Order: sequence, then structure tokens, then C-alpha cells
Amino acid sequence: MKVIFAGTPEFAAHALAALARSRHEIVLVLTRPDRPAGRGLKLTASPVKRLAEERGLPVLQPATLKEAGIQARLAERAPEVMVVAAYGLILPAAVLAIPRLGCINIHASLLPRWRGAAPIQRALLAGDRETGITIMQMDAGLDTGPMLLRAAIPIAEDDTARTLHDRLAALGAESIVHALEALEAGSLKPEPQDQARACYAPKLDKQEATIDWHKPAREIHRAIRAYDPFPGAGTTLDGQLIKLWGARLGENLRGAPGTVLSASGAGIAVACGDGGLVVTELQRAGGRRMPAARFLAGFPLTPGARFGA
Repeated sequence: MKVIFAGTPEFAAHALAALARSRHEIVLVLTRPDRPAGRGLKLTASPVKRLAEERGLPVLQPATLKEAGIQARLAERAPEVMVVAAYGLILPAAVLAIPRLGCINIHASLLPRWRGAAPIQRALLAGDRETGITIMQMDAGLDTGPMLLRAAIPIAEDDTARTLHDRLAALGAESIVHALEALEAGSLKPEPQDQARACYAPKLDKQEATIDWHKPAREIHRAIRAYDPFPGAGTTLDGQLIKLWGARLGENLRGAPGTVLSASGAGIAVACGDGGLVVTELQRAGGRRMPAARFLAGFPLTPGARFGA
């Protein structure tokens, strides 16, 4: 089939690579305009654009899909289907109507759970035991269209947003190829979403990543994992901003929330509202992520010190 692909970040690049290896023809790749990045704010191409150029695929980077001229250029490609993965732009009704078989989306959750921008992180924060990929027929709503294919994976106790992202990106790439084969064969049966079970995954806010040590240790542990790699779970220590990147649940740890109970190369034991954590990887402002032993070599701690004070 003739396919238009729309996506921007690394998650989408995995799907593009899989489609490029398939027997389908990618007639156009849509991605967001280049954005300033790094200290020099140099204009930087998205992962999808870089991959498309490596494969010699035509690329279009509109700031919006609402313009009639852009819509005409899409229609000229005569796509049979449009595949969308973390694109970042709203598809107007006129665009949704262009492909003969419609537009289908690769969504990183088991819909109708976690519609929206941050399904991976919200699943971790909520303590979900599984997540997955949903291939969905797009409509005018936000991740509300009928489901075409679902594939589930378990969430491990040590999964972070990064590790879960990578596993879901690979699963999404595999799933979209299967979905296109079934779509072409006419064997997919759209399944309406159960609206009563729907929940929303809003975009991450840096402010929400500040640790509240009065919360249970298990919730804080999930937050540290969910905010890795962005924006990083943050706290303060002696007036300095500290980010926590690694921790494990402690046993028999009690004390005032945020209090350091012990500190060694094996980790920093910190009391929480219910239970405690052993922090194993930290980062000072302007520094690098480092294991607890290296952190303590330059920032010694003694019992009674307080995080978040």
C-alpha cells in the first residue's frame, strides 16, 4: 500500500524503520519543523527526519496541517493509509479523510486507559502492572477512535520511563506492520473503546516531579522511575537541588519524612511517609548522574540530614 507516515520522536522512528523494511511504499514522511537544541540552540532535525533522509524518503515539515495547500500536497500522494506515531500536530477532519483506509495511530498504552500525551509515565506513576500498544483508527477526538489491534507487556518493578519507552517502541514497530497487513487484507475488526474505562494522561509538568517525602515510599519509588529520563525526580539537600535517578524500597525504615537514616556506598536510606527508600543514584545541579558511593565522596551525609528541607 501507499503510506504517508507522520511522527517526530525516537518512538516514531522505530515504527518508520519497520515500515521502510516492509513491502509497503512510504510516499511521504511528515514530521515537526526543526527545533533549537543544545547550548548553542542549533536547529536540530527530529529522529524521524534524520531516519527518513538516511532512507531517501521525501519529507515535509509543515507547522500546521490546517492549510489547504498542505492538504492538497498530501492528497496528491494518493495514500491508501496514513500512519501516525507521536507526531505532535492535530490532524484536521480534512486530513483524516484523505487516505482511502483512513489514518491509524500507534498509541503507547492499552486504550482506553491513558489517552493523551504521557501514557508511559502515567502508567508507571499509577502502579499499573501492564501496558502495551494500541493500533487505533483515528477520529476527531483525542485517542478516542476504535481499536484495531492491542498488544500487552508487563511492567517490571525496575522499569523506568526510558526502558518502558524502548520496549514499547519496538512493540509498536512490530504491531504496525502486522496491522497494515491485516488492514490490507480486510481482516481487522474495529472495536469501540469503553468510554467508562477511559482515563487521561496529561503532559508532564516539571513542577510535579518535585518529591513529596510525606508520600508512601512505594509512590515515590514509582515517581523516580516515571520521571527518568525527563524531567528527573527532584528534591533539595542543604539548599541545593538534587535529582534522584535510582532507588529501591527499603525494609524497616522509619523516621520523619525526608530524613537520612544511614548513608553508605550501598545507598542512602531515607524515611518516607510510609516506609523508606534506599537511594542509589543521584545528581547535583550542574553535575552528572552518579552512584551513591561517588556522590557521598563529594557530598558526605550523616544520619539526621534532611531531603526536601
